[in-house]
Amino acid sequence: MKSLILTLITSLALTSVVTAKSPDKLNLRAGQQKTAARGELTIKFISVLEDSRCPANARCIWAGNAKIKVKVSNRSGGSKVMEINTNLEPHGDQFGGYAINLTGLTPEPSVKGAASRYVAVFSIKRLQR
Repeated sequence: MKSLILTLITSLALTSVVTAKSPDKLNLRAGQQKTAARGELTIKFISVLEDSRCPANARCIWAGNAKIKVKVSNRSGGSKVMEINTNLEPHGDQFGGYAINLTGLTPEPSVKGAASRYVAVFSIKRLQR
């Protein structure tokens, strides 16, 4: 009985730790704004500043890079504008106790009309206190 209770407590504790460390994912279209981190942050995908990524089905010397501009705000009215990259540093930044990272950007630059259809994927993770 003691071992069963100990196993149950250990399992619950490990599940809580794993769940707490999982980052949130957020998809934003260019110009779109959404809340994240249980309402603690608001992230706006302002624009794509540059996109030199290798087009689909092309052979390139390097993969290229896309740089985007985002604005992150918190509930208390603070904000920060960030410029983050797909392949070069920085891939993200920190604000209000969270790490915000760009993990994807679609479509690829060879897609006709891509500029109006960009979707950025962000990973948002609470920093340890």
